[in-house]
Amino acid sequence: MVRFYFLTSVLLIATIAAFATQRTTAPALVVQTEPKAIVWIDEIRRGTTDDSGTLAITKLSPGRHTLRVRAAGFKEVTTPLVPRRKTVTVKLVTTTDAAELTFQQAEAARESARDDASREEAAELYREAIKLRPSYPAAQVGLARLLMDLNQFKEAHAAIEAARRARPVYPEASAVEGRIYSEAAFMDQAIRSFRRSIREGNGFQPEAHVGLAKVLEEKGQFEEAVVELRKAIDQLSDSEPVIYQMLGSAYEKIEKPKEAVVAYEKYLQLAPNGSYAGAIKSILDQLKREAAGEQIIP
Repeated sequence: MVRFYFLTSVLLIATIAAFATQRTTAPALVVQTEPKAIVWIDEIRRGTTDDSGTLAITKLSPGRHTLRVRAAGFKEVTTPLVPRRKTVTVKLVTTTDAAELTFQQAEAARESARDDASREEAAELYREAIKLRPSYPAAQVGLARLLMDLNQFKEAHAAIEAARRARPVYPEASAVEGRIYSEAAFMDQAIRSFRRSIREGNGFQPEAHVGLAKVLEEKGQFEEAVVELRKAIDQLSDSEPVIYQMLGSAYEKIEKPKEAVVAYEKYLQLAPNGSYAGAIKSILDQLKREAAGEQIIP
C-alpha cells in the first residue's frame, strides 16, 4: 500500500511538472498571415512567419498591444491586438502602390547590406520611394539609418528632419536622431533626442533606452545606464539577448558580480551560440567566485 501511494505521488508530481513545463513553453500568441511576413508588436520586431505563414510568439506582457505585419508585395497592416487572444489571423491584400513596393525593396536591401556599396544601393531605393511619395516618414527613417551606417551624419539628420516634418511626434525618428548624435560624439544632444523619443513613446521606446544607456556609460554614469537597460529588457520581452550582455558588463563596472552573473547567464540561455557566448563563458567562473566573496588572486 505504501509503495502504491509512493508511485502514485511520483506520477502525480511528474504530471504536474510536465503540465507546468507545457504551460511555460506554450506560445503567448500565434500570428497567422502570409509566408515570410515580418511581424512587429508595439513597433518591436518579433520575427518572421514560416513557410505556412505562422509565427509563435513565446512572451507577451499583459495589456493592450499593436500588431504590425508586412510581407513583400502586400499592403502593410497595423491593427490592435485583443487582450488575451491566443491566435490572430491577419489577411493581407496585394498592393500596386509603387512607393510602398519600392520601400519594401529598400527595407530588404538594407537588412541584407554587408558593405558600403550595397548600402548605397539600398539608399537609392529609399530615395526612389520618397520621390514616388514625398511625404513618407518611414522611408526617411530607413534612409537615415543607412546614411548613419555610411557615416553621412549631416545627410542622415536631414532625413530625420524630413520624417519629423511629415510626422511631428515620431519616437523611432527621435531614437535614430539620438543614435546619429551619439555616433558623431555629440553626447548631450544624443541624450536630449533619446529622452524626447521616450517621451514621445509614452515611456515605451527600447531603442532609445538602449541608446541612452550607451551614452550614459560613455559618461561614466553606470548606475543610470543599468536603469535604462533594464527598462529596455522589460519592453523587448527577451527578443534581444545582447542587452543582457550589455547589462552584465554595466554591472561589472559598478562591481556587482552577482547581478552580472544573472545577466550573463540569461544571455547564454537566450543565445547559447551568440557572438558573446565564448567571452562570457570564459569569465563566468571568476565572476561567480567574486559573487561568493572569494578573493581573486591575479
